[in-house]
Amino acid sequence: MATKNSIPPLVQDDVHKPRPYPASQWGDFFLDYKPCTPQQYRSMEGTAEAKKEEVRQIIIDTAKCSDLPQKLELVDTLQRIGVDYHYGKEINELLSDIHDGNIELLDLRTASLQFYLLRKHGYCVSSDVFSKFIDDDGNIGSTDATSLLGLYNAAYLRTHGEKILDIAMSSTKKILKSIVNNLDTTIADEIRHSLETPLFRGTNRVETKRYISAYEKKSIRNETILEFAKMDYNLVQGLYCDELKDLTIWWNGFDIQTHLTWARNRMVEIHFWMMGVLFEPHFSYPRIVLTKLFTLVSVFDDFYDNYSTTEESNMFTAAINKWDEHAVEQAPAYMRPFYKGTVASINQIEEDLKLQKNKHAELVKKLFIDAANCYHAEVKWRDEKYVPANLEEHLKISAPSTICMQISNIAFLLLGDITSSETIQWAWAYPTIIRAVCIIARVMNDIVSHEREQASQHMVSTVQTCMNENRCTVEEANEKLNEVVEQAWMDICESCIQPMVYPWAFLSRVANLARVTDFLYKHDDGYTLGYSVKGTLDSVYVHPMDA
Repeated sequence: MATKNSIPPLVQDDVHKPRPYPASQWGDFFLDYKPCTPQQYRSMEGTAEAKKEEVRQIIIDTAKCSDLPQKLELVDTLQRIGVDYHYGKEINELLSDIHDGNIELLDLRTASLQFYLLRKHGYCVSSDVFSKFIDDDGNIGSTDATSLLGLYNAAYLRTHGEKILDIAMSSTKKILKSIVNNLDTTIADEIRHSLETPLFRGTNRVETKRYISAYEKKSIRNETILEFAKMDYNLVQGLYCDELKDLTIWWNGFDIQTHLTWARNRMVEIHFWMMGVLFEPHFSYPRIVLTKLFTLVSVFDDFYDNYSTTEESNMFTAAINKWDEHAVEQAPAYMRPFYKGTVASINQIEEDLKLQKNKHAELVKKLFIDAANCYHAEVKWRDEKYVPANLEEHLKISAPSTICMQISNIAFLLLGDITSSETIQWAWAYPTIIRAVCIIARVMNDIVSHEREQASQHMVSTVQTCMNENRCTVEEANEKLNEVVEQAWMDICESCIQPMVYPWAFLSRVANLARVTDFLYKHDDGYTLGYSVKGTLDSVYVHPMDA
């Protein structure tokens, strides 16, 4: 690993004029911080294990009853309160029985929740079920706020051509906005939150923390489920903090805040991003590896996009593609220590995976190199002042540099033996679902970054391309781009409905990547401007649930 004495001073001249980035919000915070004491942690572990089995019995008992709404509400509660990952087998069996059952739906609320849960889990259910509730003019045969909210959230699992869900989405959105200020606080808060982020698009741990608090305020709630959810949340939070301590020690070895000051220092934000893809505690090692890889990739991104000259970009890319200690001499002098540290870190990850008998270990390096080549390609387009003729052409070029394919594929291979070579090859070919996530990331990033990036030389953004193509204003371009995002979400939903091309274990992780990306770029560039999401990250990592 690089030491301070071995790193040349930062290049300072008229050629290198990087965009200024805010400093890290975290520093060494996680070196000393623990949300719970070791004694509290041990106590919670024992109690939580007993509560977990009590909740399992609740699921088993509920599965035996004939009350469909009760079954649906239980599955919905377990998912939203964040403990469903403990009961995958039981929940899958329950949903399978519901899907195979021949129960006539009597009300909009039940119809909406059944449709939402089954389609979310990949079951092929028809949206025609809503035809008896919605007419061709968009009038809905219910004035109940909870039912309307259920229909609104169900509509966000629409696929291409589902006109009835298009109508349901626009109609319920209009009605809910008009009535929300006249409703009870509890349901009003739920509506406002869903209007901001539909239920299907919520990031797991963010939604879990919020919903535990909301569930606690309900007059009808299951205390056992609530108690278990709080303890489970705190236990998982403690694990995240342990991971961040180890990652902070690793990242400090690169000392970029002193010597590569043009790069964003966002290790904690990247952990949050990767946690959004794989949140479960048993995925701790994959989460750590993903965080390391894409913290390094982030520096590459800034080097190519924000700091390097064309010559330096060419030199560094050649060195990365050769991938050996001798090739470091081909890299710019100020990047050599970082190059060495990067190669050492990734080689170590590869060796660890080989010891775990991971048959895809060598692909980590190849995917990492591929990410660097994607960034380098944009430098060429920037220097050539390449202007795509239209948005479609732009996205063919720019979507890959979001690195969503590489994140997805490395997440897949870190899942171990369940990942086949065919799955890796499928993901590498940018299938519809992965391309959709790339488009969401590219377009949402460009919308929130457009104004800031005008201050420096950069490749023409999708916003500018859309403005040129349609001869429209920024605001009008953003409206058109938001529709592109909606179309991409439909691609994701369509890809996740049976018969699936690849198992749910993979598809769900890609959908998770879209969810956390949506969160980070909804109102601002939450990754670059880390302070804009600091409150949420404090909630997820720093503040435990009250027992």
